[in-house]
Amino acid sequence: MKVAIITHPNSRKPRIEPDLFGTLHVYVSEPPLKDRANLAVVETLAKHFNVPKSTIRLISGKKSKHKLFEI
Repeated sequence: MKVAIITHPNSRKPRIEPDLFGTLHVYVSEPPLKDRANLAVVETLAKHFNVPKSTIRLISGKKSKHKLFEI
C-alpha cells in the first residue's frame, strides 16, 4: 500500500492527522537534519499502522516535506 504524507518536523508531540484528500499529515518532534525526521516518520507510521518499521520504505521525497511511503 502506498501512502502520501506531508511531514511537519519540530512539532510538539508526534501525531498523524488525515486531511480531506486522503493525505496524512505526520507531525514529529525531530528536526529535519541528517534523516532524523524521516526516521521519526517511519516510527510514527509503524505505530499507526501496527506494522514493523522494516516493512515501511520511503519511495520519494527524501528531502521534501511531501513524501510517498510504501507499507
